[in-house]
Amino acid sequence: MSQATEEARPNAGRAPSPSPDLLQADWELDYYSRPILEPDGKKRWELLICSTPLQGAEGSGFRFSLNCPAASVNSQWLKQSLEQAMEQAAREGYGTPRKLRCWRASMRTMVQRAAEQLGLELIPSRRCYALVEWLQERQLKVYPAEDGYMAGPLAPAPLPIQPVAVPLPEAARGDRWSWASLPLGALREAADWEVSFPGLVPLAGAGSDEAMVSGLRLFSATRSLAIAGWIAGLEPVRLEVSGGQLVLEAGLEDRWLLGNLDAEEAEAAAQAFRAAREQVGGVQFLAVQSHENQSGFDGFWVLRDLPDA
Repeated sequence: MSQATEEARPNAGRAPSPSPDLLQADWELDYYSRPILEPDGKKRWELLICSTPLQGAEGSGFRFSLNCPAASVNSQWLKQSLEQAMEQAAREGYGTPRKLRCWRASMRTMVQRAAEQLGLELIPSRRCYALVEWLQERQLKVYPAEDGYMAGPLAPAPLPIQPVAVPLPEAARGDRWSWASLPLGALREAADWEVSFPGLVPLAGAGSDEAMVSGLRLFSATRSLAIAGWIAGLEPVRLEVSGGQLVLEAGLEDRWLLGNLDAEEAEAAAQAFRAAREQVGGVQFLAVQSHENQSGFDGFWVLRDLPDA
Protein backbone atom coordinates (compact mmCIF):
# COMPACT_ATOMS: atom_id res chain seq x y z
CA MET A 1 0.00 0.00 0.00
CA SER A 2 1.40 3.43 -0.94
CA GLN A 3 2.24 6.10 1.61
CA ALA A 4 -0.48 8.34 0.17
CA THR A 5 -3.07 5.65 0.81
CA GLU A 6 -1.81 5.13 4.35
CA GLU A 7 -2.10 8.86 5.05
CA ALA A 8 -5.64 8.84 3.75
CA ARG A 9 -6.47 6.10 6.26
CA PRO A 10 -4.91 7.24 9.55
CA ASN A 11 -6.71 4.54 11.52
CA ALA A 12 -5.65 1.63 9.32
CA GLY A 13 -4.89 -1.41 11.41
CA ARG A 14 -6.50 0.13 14.50
CA ALA A 15 -9.74 -0.68 16.24
CA PRO A 16 -12.55 1.56 14.95
CA SER A 17 -14.10 4.15 17.24
CA PRO A 18 -17.10 2.68 19.05
CA SER A 19 -20.52 3.60 17.74
CA PRO A 20 -23.05 4.79 20.33
CA ASP A 21 -25.59 2.44 18.71
CA LEU A 22 -23.51 -0.69 19.35
CA LEU A 23 -23.37 -2.69 22.56
CA GLN A 24 -20.08 -2.20 24.39
CA ALA A 25 -18.76 -5.32 26.11
CA ASP A 26 -15.44 -6.80 27.14
CA TRP A 27 -14.17 -9.88 25.32
CA GLU A 28 -12.69 -13.11 26.66
CA LEU A 29 -10.26 -14.98 24.41
CA ASP A 30 -8.68 -18.43 24.23
CA TYR A 31 -6.20 -19.33 21.48
CA TYR A 32 -4.94 -22.86 22.05
CA SER A 33 -4.76 -26.45 20.84
CA ARG A 34 -7.68 -28.85 21.20
CA PRO A 35 -7.86 -32.64 21.66
CA ILE A 36 -8.39 -33.24 17.93
CA LEU A 37 -5.88 -34.57 15.40
CA GLU A 38 -6.10 -33.08 11.93
CA PRO A 39 -5.48 -35.28 8.82
CA ASP A 40 -1.85 -34.09 8.78
CA GLY A 41 -1.35 -35.59 12.24
CA LYS A 42 -1.06 -32.26 14.02
CA LYS A 43 -3.33 -31.07 16.81
CA ARG A 44 -6.03 -28.60 15.92
CA TRP A 45 -5.64 -25.05 17.12
CA GLU A 46 -8.71 -22.95 17.70
CA LEU A 47 -9.53 -19.34 18.51
CA LEU A 48 -12.53 -18.79 20.76
CA ILE A 49 -13.86 -15.34 21.62
CA CYS A 50 -16.93 -14.50 23.63
CA SER A 51 -18.25 -11.29 25.10
CA THR A 52 -18.44 -10.92 28.84
CA PRO A 53 -22.21 -11.06 29.44
CA LEU A 54 -23.80 -7.71 30.19
CA GLN A 55 -25.81 -7.49 33.41
CA GLY A 56 -29.47 -8.06 32.62
CA ALA A 57 -28.81 -9.13 29.01
CA GLU A 58 -30.37 -12.31 27.64
CA GLY A 59 -28.74 -14.98 25.51
CA SER A 60 -25.11 -16.04 25.23
CA GLY A 61 -23.88 -12.73 23.83
CA PHE A 62 -21.28 -12.50 21.07
CA ARG A 63 -19.37 -15.67 20.17
CA PHE A 64 -16.71 -16.27 17.55
CA SER A 65 -14.76 -19.44 16.76
CA LEU A 66 -12.18 -20.16 14.08
CA ASN A 67 -9.84 -23.08 13.49
CA CYS A 68 -6.18 -22.28 12.93
CA PRO A 69 -3.74 -24.52 11.01
CA ALA A 70 -0.92 -25.58 13.31
CA ALA A 71 1.61 -24.06 10.90
CA SER A 72 -0.12 -20.66 11.15
CA VAL A 73 -0.09 -20.20 14.92
CA ASN A 74 1.35 -16.71 15.25
CA SER A 75 0.37 -13.18 16.18
CA GLN A 76 -0.27 -12.13 12.57
CA TRP A 77 -2.88 -14.84 12.04
CA LEU A 78 -4.44 -13.86 15.36
CA LYS A 79 -4.52 -10.17 14.41
CA GLN A 80 -6.30 -10.93 11.14
CA SER A 81 -8.75 -13.20 12.96
CA LEU A 82 -9.47 -10.52 15.55
CA GLU A 83 -10.31 -8.18 12.68
CA GLN A 84 -12.76 -10.80 11.36
CA ALA A 85 -14.25 -11.12 14.83
CA MET A 86 -14.77 -7.36 15.11
CA GLU A 87 -16.46 -7.30 11.71
CA GLN A 88 -18.81 -10.12 12.75
CA ALA A 89 -19.45 -8.45 16.10
CA ALA A 90 -20.46 -5.22 14.36
CA ARG A 91 -22.93 -7.13 12.18
CA GLU A 92 -24.44 -8.59 15.35
CA GLY A 93 -24.72 -5.22 17.07
CA TYR A 94 -21.55 -5.25 19.19
CA GLY A 95 -18.91 -2.56 19.22
CA THR A 96 -15.15 -2.86 19.55
CA PRO A 97 -14.33 -4.52 22.89
CA ARG A 98 -13.37 -2.20 25.71
CA LYS A 99 -11.01 -4.83 27.13
CA LEU A 100 -9.68 -8.14 25.85
CA ARG A 101 -9.05 -10.71 28.59
CA CYS A 102 -6.72 -13.66 28.05
CA TRP A 103 -6.27 -16.26 30.78
CA ARG A 104 -3.49 -18.52 29.40
CA ALA A 105 -0.12 -17.27 30.57
CA SER A 106 1.66 -19.27 27.84
CA MET A 107 -0.17 -17.33 25.11
CA ARG A 108 0.06 -13.89 26.66
CA THR A 109 2.93 -12.56 24.52
CA MET A 110 1.36 -13.66 21.23
CA VAL A 111 -2.03 -12.23 22.14
CA GLN A 112 -0.40 -9.02 23.34
CA ARG A 113 1.32 -8.50 19.97
CA ALA A 114 -1.91 -8.99 18.05
CA ALA A 115 -3.93 -6.78 20.39
CA GLU A 116 -1.40 -3.93 20.25
CA GLN A 117 -1.57 -3.83 16.45
CA LEU A 118 -5.32 -3.24 16.71
CA GLY A 119 -5.23 -0.78 19.59
CA LEU A 120 -6.99 -3.19 21.94
CA GLU A 121 -6.31 -3.21 25.67
CA LEU A 122 -5.18 -6.67 26.80
CA ILE A 123 -5.93 -7.69 30.37
CA PRO A 124 -4.14 -10.88 31.53
CA SER A 125 -6.84 -12.34 33.75
CA ARG A 126 -8.56 -15.52 34.83
CA ARG A 127 -11.73 -13.50 35.24
CA CYS A 128 -13.05 -15.20 32.09
CA TYR A 129 -16.05 -17.00 33.57
CA ALA A 130 -18.16 -17.03 30.39
CA LEU A 131 -15.24 -18.40 28.36
CA VAL A 132 -14.51 -21.19 30.84
CA GLU A 133 -18.15 -22.28 30.78
CA TRP A 134 -18.15 -22.25 26.96
CA LEU A 135 -14.97 -24.33 26.87
CA GLN A 136 -16.49 -26.85 29.26
CA GLU A 137 -19.55 -27.07 27.02
CA ARG A 138 -17.44 -27.66 23.92
CA GLN A 139 -15.30 -30.28 25.67
CA LEU A 140 -18.45 -32.22 26.51
CA LYS A 141 -20.55 -31.77 23.37
CA VAL A 142 -18.51 -30.44 20.43
CA TYR A 143 -15.02 -31.92 20.37
CA PRO A 144 -16.07 -35.57 20.96
CA ALA A 145 -18.23 -35.39 17.81
CA GLU A 146 -15.30 -34.26 15.61
CA ASP A 147 -13.25 -36.58 13.39
CA GLY A 148 -9.84 -37.07 14.94
CA TYR A 149 -11.03 -36.58 18.50
CA MET A 150 -8.51 -38.05 20.91
CA ALA A 151 -10.74 -39.97 23.28
CA GLY A 152 -9.50 -41.28 26.59
CA PRO A 153 -7.17 -39.77 29.16
CA LEU A 154 -4.50 -37.48 27.83
CA ALA A 155 -1.17 -36.84 29.47
CA PRO A 156 -1.93 -34.09 31.98
CA ALA A 157 -0.14 -30.81 31.70
CA PRO A 158 2.42 -30.28 34.43
CA LEU A 159 0.88 -28.57 37.42
CA PRO A 160 2.11 -24.99 37.73
CA ILE A 161 4.02 -24.10 40.85
CA GLN A 162 1.56 -22.15 42.95
CA PRO A 163 3.05 -18.84 43.99
CA VAL A 164 3.27 -18.07 47.68
CA ALA A 165 0.53 -15.71 48.81
CA VAL A 166 1.99 -12.30 49.62
CA PRO A 167 0.47 -9.73 52.00
CA LEU A 168 -1.44 -6.84 50.52
CA PRO A 169 0.58 -3.62 50.37
CA GLU A 170 0.13 -1.40 53.40
CA ALA A 171 -1.84 1.16 51.38
CA ALA A 172 -4.33 -1.51 50.28
CA ARG A 173 -5.01 -3.08 53.67
CA GLY A 174 -8.26 -2.41 55.42
CA ASP A 175 -8.76 -1.96 59.13
CA ARG A 176 -10.45 -5.34 59.40
CA TRP A 177 -12.54 -7.88 57.52
CA SER A 178 -15.49 -10.16 58.26
CA TRP A 179 -17.26 -13.12 56.72
CA ALA A 180 -20.62 -12.42 55.11
CA SER A 181 -23.35 -14.19 53.18
CA LEU A 182 -26.09 -13.06 50.84
CA PRO A 183 -28.90 -14.88 49.04
CA LEU A 184 -28.24 -15.41 45.37
CA GLY A 185 -31.37 -13.45 44.56
CA ALA A 186 -29.86 -10.35 46.18
CA LEU A 187 -26.71 -10.66 44.06
CA ARG A 188 -28.87 -10.80 40.94
CA GLU A 189 -30.03 -7.28 41.80
CA ALA A 190 -26.52 -5.91 42.40
CA ALA A 191 -26.60 -3.84 39.20
CA ASP A 192 -29.09 -1.55 40.99
CA TRP A 193 -26.82 -0.99 44.00
CA GLU A 194 -24.66 2.06 44.58
CA VAL A 195 -21.14 0.75 43.84
CA SER A 196 -18.12 2.89 42.94
CA PHE A 197 -16.04 -0.03 41.57
CA PRO A 198 -18.37 -2.83 40.40
CA GLY A 199 -17.33 -6.22 39.08
CA LEU A 200 -20.55 -8.07 38.36
CA VAL A 201 -21.44 -11.08 36.23
CA PRO A 202 -24.88 -12.45 35.26
CA LEU A 203 -26.05 -15.26 37.52
CA ALA A 204 -29.03 -16.64 35.61
CA GLY A 205 -28.06 -20.31 35.88
CA ALA A 206 -26.22 -20.34 39.21
CA GLY A 207 -29.08 -21.59 41.40
CA SER A 208 -32.24 -20.55 43.22
CA ASP A 209 -32.73 -17.08 44.65
CA GLU A 210 -32.79 -18.52 48.18
CA ALA A 211 -29.38 -20.21 47.93
CA MET A 212 -26.81 -18.53 50.17
CA VAL A 213 -23.52 -17.22 48.81
CA SER A 214 -20.43 -16.85 50.98
CA GLY A 215 -18.24 -13.78 50.75
CA LEU A 216 -16.00 -11.31 52.47
CA ARG A 217 -16.35 -7.67 53.54
CA LEU A 218 -13.26 -5.47 53.87
CA PHE A 219 -13.56 -2.31 55.96
CA SER A 220 -11.44 0.84 56.05
CA ALA A 221 -12.70 3.98 57.73
CA THR A 222 -10.39 6.31 55.78
CA ARG A 223 -9.16 4.49 52.63
CA SER A 224 -12.02 2.28 51.48
CA LEU A 225 -12.45 3.97 48.07
CA ALA A 226 -8.71 3.85 47.35
CA ILE A 227 -8.57 0.20 48.39
CA ALA A 228 -11.53 -0.61 46.13
CA GLY A 229 -9.80 1.04 43.19
CA TRP A 230 -6.61 -0.88 43.85
CA ILE A 231 -8.44 -4.22 44.06
CA ALA A 232 -10.29 -3.43 40.81
CA GLY A 233 -6.94 -3.31 39.04
CA LEU A 234 -6.02 -6.75 40.39
CA GLU A 235 -8.76 -8.58 38.42
CA PRO A 236 -10.01 -10.54 41.50
CA VAL A 237 -10.93 -14.12 40.62
CA ARG A 238 -11.79 -16.14 43.72
CA LEU A 239 -11.33 -16.62 47.43
CA GLU A 240 -9.72 -19.77 48.75
CA VAL A 241 -8.47 -21.27 51.99
CA SER A 242 -4.92 -22.55 51.68
CA GLY A 243 -3.74 -24.20 54.86
CA GLY A 244 -4.51 -21.66 57.53
CA GLN A 245 -4.51 -18.70 55.17
CA LEU A 246 -7.35 -16.82 53.51
CA VAL A 247 -6.16 -15.98 49.99
CA LEU A 248 -7.52 -13.81 47.18
CA GLU A 249 -6.53 -15.15 43.77
CA ALA A 250 -6.33 -12.50 41.06
CA GLY A 251 -4.97 -11.78 37.60
CA LEU A 252 -3.25 -14.76 35.97
CA GLU A 253 -1.41 -16.18 38.96
CA ASP A 254 -1.36 -13.56 41.72
CA ARG A 255 -2.20 -14.70 45.23
CA TRP A 256 -2.77 -12.13 47.98
CA LEU A 257 -2.86 -12.99 51.67
CA LEU A 258 -5.92 -11.49 53.34
CA GLY A 259 -5.54 -13.07 56.77
CA ASN A 260 -4.58 -16.06 58.88
CA LEU A 261 -7.25 -18.40 60.21
CA ASP A 262 -7.29 -20.81 63.12
CA ALA A 263 -7.87 -24.46 62.26
CA GLU A 264 -11.60 -24.48 63.03
CA GLU A 265 -12.33 -21.31 61.07
CA ALA A 266 -10.23 -22.48 58.13
CA GLU A 267 -12.11 -25.78 57.90
CA ALA A 268 -15.51 -24.04 58.13
CA ALA A 269 -14.54 -21.59 55.37
CA ALA A 270 -13.19 -24.36 53.13
CA GLN A 271 -16.44 -26.30 53.54
CA ALA A 272 -18.48 -23.19 52.68
CA PHE A 273 -16.49 -22.65 49.48
CA ARG A 274 -16.86 -26.33 48.50
CA ALA A 275 -20.61 -26.11 49.07
CA ALA A 276 -20.76 -22.95 46.94
CA ARG A 277 -19.10 -24.74 44.04
CA GLU A 278 -21.71 -27.52 44.24
CA GLN A 279 -24.81 -25.45 44.97
CA VAL A 280 -24.35 -22.04 43.33
CA GLY A 281 -21.79 -22.66 40.61
CA GLY A 282 -18.87 -21.50 42.73
CA VAL A 283 -20.26 -17.99 43.21
CA GLN A 284 -18.58 -15.87 45.89
CA PHE A 285 -18.39 -12.13 46.53
CA LEU A 286 -15.95 -9.53 47.81
CA ALA A 287 -17.09 -6.16 49.16
CA VAL A 288 -15.20 -3.05 50.29
CA GLN A 289 -16.88 -0.53 52.59
CA SER A 290 -15.93 2.17 55.04
CA HIS A 291 -18.12 0.68 57.78
CA GLU A 292 -20.87 -1.92 58.32
CA ASN A 293 -23.74 0.56 57.95
CA GLN A 294 -22.59 2.20 54.70
CA SER A 295 -25.57 2.34 52.36
CA GLY A 296 -23.59 1.39 49.26
CA PHE A 297 -20.24 -0.14 48.43
CA ASP A 298 -16.93 1.37 47.41
CA GLY A 299 -16.19 -1.91 45.67
CA PHE A 300 -18.21 -5.05 45.02
CA TRP A 301 -17.15 -8.06 42.94
CA VAL A 302 -18.94 -11.26 42.12
CA LEU A 303 -16.30 -14.01 42.05
CA ARG A 304 -16.56 -17.60 40.83
CA ASP A 305 -14.56 -20.56 42.04
CA LEU A 306 -14.41 -22.33 38.67
CA PRO A 307 -11.77 -24.73 37.41
CA ASP A 308 -9.32 -23.08 35.01
CA ALA A 309 -10.45 -25.37 32.17
